[in-house]
Amino acid sequence: MPSLKTLYLDRNQFVGEIGEFKYNSLKYLDLGYNKLHGSIPRSVSRLVNLTSLSLSSNNLSIILGSEMFSKLKNLLRLDFSNNLVSINNNFAYALPNLGELNLSSSNISEFPIFLRLTTNLQYLDLSNNKIYGRVPKWLGDVGMNSLYYVNLRDNLLQGPFPTLNFSSLHFMFFSNNKFTGEIPSFICNAISLQVLDLSHNNLSGMIPKCLVNSTALSVLDLRMNSLHGSIPAIFSKGNNFRNINLNGNQLEGSLPQSLVNCIDLEVLDLGNNKISGTFPYSLGSLQKLQILVIRSNKFQGRISNPKTKFSFPNLRIIDISNNQFNGPLPIKYFKCFKAMMYVNESVAALKYMGENYYQDSLNIMIKGQYIEMERVLNILTSIDFSNNSFTGEMPKIIGRLKSLKGLNFSHNNLIGHIPPSIGNLTNLESLDLSFNKLDGEIPSQLADLTWLEVLKLSHNQLTGHIPSGTQFNTFNNDSYTENLGLCGFPLSRTCDNHEAKQPPPSTLQQDENLEHENGFGWQAVAIGYACGTIFGMLMGYLMFKNGKPKCLVRMVKLEQHIMLRRLKKNAHKHDGRR
Repeated sequence: MPSLKTLYLDRNQFVGEIGEFKYNSLKYLDLGYNKLHGSIPRSVSRLVNLTSLSLSSNNLSIILGSEMFSKLKNLLRLDFSNNLVSINNNFAYALPNLGELNLSSSNISEFPIFLRLTTNLQYLDLSNNKIYGRVPKWLGDVGMNSLYYVNLRDNLLQGPFPTLNFSSLHFMFFSNNKFTGEIPSFICNAISLQVLDLSHNNLSGMIPKCLVNSTALSVLDLRMNSLHGSIPAIFSKGNNFRNINLNGNQLEGSLPQSLVNCIDLEVLDLGNNKISGTFPYSLGSLQKLQILVIRSNKFQGRISNPKTKFSFPNLRIIDISNNQFNGPLPIKYFKCFKAMMYVNESVAALKYMGENYYQDSLNIMIKGQYIEMERVLNILTSIDFSNNSFTGEMPKIIGRLKSLKGLNFSHNNLIGHIPPSIGNLTNLESLDLSFNKLDGEIPSQLADLTWLEVLKLSHNQLTGHIPSGTQFNTFNNDSYTENLGLCGFPLSRTCDNHEAKQPPPSTLQQDENLEHENGFGWQAVAIGYACGTIFGMLMGYLMFKNGKPKCLVRMVKLEQHIMLRRLKKNAHKHDGRR
C-alpha cells in the first residue's frame, strides 16, 4: 500500500515484533495497547511525513535519542508510555514541532534533553517514572505560550517548587514527589489553571490567597504536606471549585464562611488538621456536595438542627470522627441524607467520581482500616461519627439509609438498645458500635445483612444470645469481647446450662432400686474399694522403685480418653431427653 497514510491497529491482541516499513507515506501510526515486543524497526526513520506515532502499552524496548528520531521533523505527537524506554541525551537532535509527548510509566530516570528546543509543546506527561533530582531550569522555557498540561507526579523529584511558564497552564500534576519550600507567589500567574495537584510532597508555608480567589480552579489538591496557617477567607462568588482537598496538613483556625460560594463543590476533605469551631452548618446549603470529611480536627459542641430545609441532599460520605462533638446524634440530619436512602442498582449508572484528567481519590475508613482509594465509585456511602462524645440512643431512622455500606458510631457514650431497623441496611458491609454503653440483645434482624463483612460490638453491655446463621457464623470473639452478658457462638459461654445441672438428691428407695438394676450392692462396693486400695499401693511402690511404667501411663491415658467420650455421649443423651 504505497499511498497508505493512516494505520490504526491499536487495542488488539497482536504479538511479535514490528516489521519493517517499505513505503514512507504514513502520517498517522497507532499500534498501541497490543502485546508487541522487541525494538522499533529502523525503517521508522524513513517515515519523514509522520506526524503522530503511538506505540503505547506494549512490551517494546525503545532507545529515545538515537539517530532514528532525528529525521522525524514533522512529528506532532509521540506516545511511548507503558513500555521500557531509555534516553540517550548524548545525541543532540530536536523535534521542533512536537506538541504532545507521553512517556508515563516508561522507566526513565531523566528528562529528555531534546525538549529544550521544543517551543510549541502543549502536553507533557512524564509521570510514574524514576526521574530524580531537581527540575531543570530550561523546562520553564518549554512551550512558552502553549503548554497547558504538565504531569510530573509519582517521581523522585526534590528541591524547591519548579519555575514554569504558568500563563497558559490548565492542568498541573506534581503529586507524590519530594518538593520542599513554599508554594511560590508566581503561581498566581496561572489564571487559567483548572486542576492543581501538589499533594504528597513536603511543601510548607501558607496557602496563597490567589488560589482560593480563583474563578477558574476546579480542583485544589494540597493534601499531605506541611502547610500551616488558616484557610484563606475569601472564596470568590462564581467560582468553579468541584474538589477541595487539604487533608493532612497543619491548618488551624475556623472554616471560612465564604465556602458557601462554592456551589459546584462535590468533595471537601479537610481531615487531619487543627481546624476548630462548631459543626459547619452552612455547608448544608451546597446541593452538590457528596463527600464531607472533617475528621481529626478540633471541632466541638452539639450538632443542632439543620439551618436549611434540605441540608446535604446529595451527601454520600460524611466523616466527622476524632473531634469533640457531644450531645445526642443529629436525628434531623439523618432525615436529610436522601442520597443514602436509595440504592441505584443499575450497573450502567456505576462510574468513578472525577473529570477533566482528574479522578477523585479519598482516604477513608473501610471495614476497620483506613484505605487510600485512588478512585471513588459514585455508589460508595459511609457514615463515621466515631471517637467523639455523643450520648443518648441510636435513632431508629438509621434504618432508612438503605444504601449505606459503612456505619461507625464507635468510641462514644451511646446507651440503649441497638435498633432492629439496622436490619434494613441490606447493603451494609461494615458496622462498628464498639466502645459504647449499649445494652440489651443483639437484634436478630442483623442476621439478614448478607453483605456484612466486619462487625464490631465489643466493649458494651450487651446481653443474650448472639444471632446465628449467614454472616454471623464468620465473626470471631473479637467482635463481642467485654460484653459479659453475651453467650453463644463463637464465645465459649453457652446460653443455657452455664453449669451442668446437678441431679436431684436420691431417696433410699431409689438407691436400693439402682443397686438392684446395676447388680451391685453396698457390700460389693466395699469389697471393690478394699481391693482397689491394695492394688493402688502396690502400683505406687513399683512406680517409685522403677520409675513410671510406660504401659501404665498408656493405660491411664486410654482410660481418661474413654471416660471423656462416655461423659460427652451421656451429655448429648441428656440434652436429647430435655
